Amino acid sequence: MIRVKETSNDAHEIKREGHGPGKRYRWDELISAYLFLSPSIIVFSLFTYFSLLYAFYLSLHRWRLGIVARTFVGLHNYCVLITSAEFWAVVRNSFYYTLGSIPLNMAIALAIALLLNHQIRGMAIFRTAYFLPTITSTAAMAVVWLWIYHPDFGLANWVLDLIGLPRLRWLSDPHWSMPALIIMGIWKGVGYNIIIYLAGLQNIPQHLYEAARIDGADSWACFRHITWPLLTPISFFILIIAVINSLKAFAQMHVMTEGGPLGSTTVIAYYLYQHGFQFFNLGYASAVACVLFVILLALTLVQFKFLSPRVHYR
Repeated sequence: MIRVKETSNDAHEIKREGHGPGKRYRWDELISAYLFLSPSIIVFSLFTYFSLLYAFYLSLHRWRLGIVARTFVGLHNYCVLITSAEFWAVVRNSFYYTLGSIPLNMAIALAIALLLNHQIRGMAIFRTAYFLPTITSTAAMAVVWLWIYHPDFGLANWVLDLIGLPRLRWLSDPHWSMPALIIMGIWKGVGYNIIIYLAGLQNIPQHLYEAARIDGADSWACFRHITWPLLTPISFFILIIAVINSLKAFAQMHVMTEGGPLGSTTVIAYYLYQHGFQFFNLGYASAVACVLFVILLALTLVQFKFLSPRVHYR
């Protein structure tokens, strides 16, 4: 009975303190925290939420910068967009680039990460070498790859000569221009995925492998039943980020092909750039940006809906 009474008194004291100076002190801390965070929140909101809302506002207008005054046209830009054969060709190019680069990128990154996940002398040098392209400017790397794909004295055609295959006009042939960009994109982005996969591999408890080997499991069985299931959160994260980055790809198309030849490498981001900064049709370009945002949001939600239940978080 004494213990119950003490518990009741403690609860009464806690309840009374919740309305006393302690609660006011917590509110003071919260207000102070937001005051310190307010500069960052304002800047973030200005360059993110305000920009997004203003882009949608512009998409409802016809505005050719310096040529036509801004006039409200409602959903006219969206109607022109979804009925444009050129836009749907651009969407196909974007998905071609995405579907061609992501599976190979993830497979190569995982294979290299498995090789690098060993305590071998000099392994840090290899890890750094694989990661260097990721932190290098895409525009600078695109210039290097322009020389690699040079039809006369490029490294790519030199390799084809060595193995007895005919030379290709990589960036001048509509059939080979997008595969050439996909190869360059995989080389540029694989280092980031390798580092992420390495972090996941190093967090897998080693006693699981030891128990599996005691039970007679070989390397493939360990990978199939231990490594891959425990890497599904990492793979899911990489997939989400890779889809977003692939559909936003712009720099290599701009530097290496300028959307050609014959529009074979014009993706959504480059199409947006053309209408916004070459034709100065800012209303239409804003509509393209909003549609790209909706596509990315829809794909992300679909991936969470269908792939998240397959992820093993433990």
